Amino acid sequence: MATIEFKPVTELTYAQAVAELETILKMMQGDECDIDQLTSYTRRASELLTECRQRLTTTDEQLRSILADLEK
Repeated sequence: MATIEFKPVTELTYAQAVAELETILKMMQGDECDIDQLTSYTRRASELLTECRQRLTTTDEQLRSILADLEK
């Protein structure tokens, strides 16, 4: 059984991470989902979600800071 090698999430753009999440979701919902890889898919999806959430939070904080500076 071949192992799946994923690129580190920090090396992905936000769009790439979302696209990979969508791909994983489709694979997991499909009839041909490899049950032996289900744990890897789930772990990877969790890593991607965590990274995306962190980037969104960071972006939100930066935007709020910029807007607050503009109001001064």
